[in-house]
Amino acid sequence: MDIVGAGPPSAAQIRDRYERLLVGLRAAAEANGHDPGRLRIVAVTKTQPLGVVRAAVGAGVNRLGENRVQEAEPKIAAIPEAEWHLVGRLQSNKARRAVRLFATIHSIDSVDLLRRVAAIAQEEDSHPALLLQVNVTGEASKAGMPPGEVLASATIEAVRDVGPVGLMTIAPMGASVHEARAVFADLRLLRDRLEQAAGIGLPELSMGMTADAESAVSEGATLVRIGTAIFGPRL
Repeated sequence: MDIVGAGPPSAAQIRDRYERLLVGLRAAAEANGHDPGRLRIVAVTKTQPLGVVRAAVGAGVNRLGENRVQEAEPKIAAIPEAEWHLVGRLQSNKARRAVRLFATIHSIDSVDLLRRVAAIAQEEDSHPALLLQVNVTGEASKAGMPPGEVLASATIEAVRDVGPVGLMTIAPMGASVHEARAVFADLRLLRDRLEQAAGIGLPELSMGMTADAESAVSEGATLVRIGTAIFGPRL
């Protein structure tokens, strides 16, 4: 069995890690009553060099995530055939570049940003999928809307107007399995309440990274953002 370690991974290593991870996570989803077929992995390539990203695509791993617009731009220019996701914080002044670059933006952290990105997308005739980022635990170091704001009338109205596809959150670093599952369960329940209030479907739940992916899929994640377990330590 391949062990994730230092140094750039080969395409064969990436493929093996990815496939084993997907099998395990889908089994955990199914064991907890969730549809395993809805689960997808976003392979996070932040800080990874272009050669590693090419190896991933060569291995059939083409749903890729980046944290920063400026770091993603040269990678996307070199590998436009991949499905690119922005998983890090989006600054308002980079919204237009993000709309042009990414198929999915996970990090819409305010109603104002949701409306701005949607308006830019219409101007650009682009259709990125948008997710609202929620700061479930209220950590000062994390971006995201407070849970109470998600169900405010302004948010419900914007969700009806814009039609995002779901919610995203990040569990606290170092959280236990029980603590992480509680955070992810709270996001799922919040999504259910927002669906009911807005009267539209929000099928996507972006939650879980390498350390807590199994907890996330056990609570219904449809998108998990995995870097280290696929690529090894950041280079």
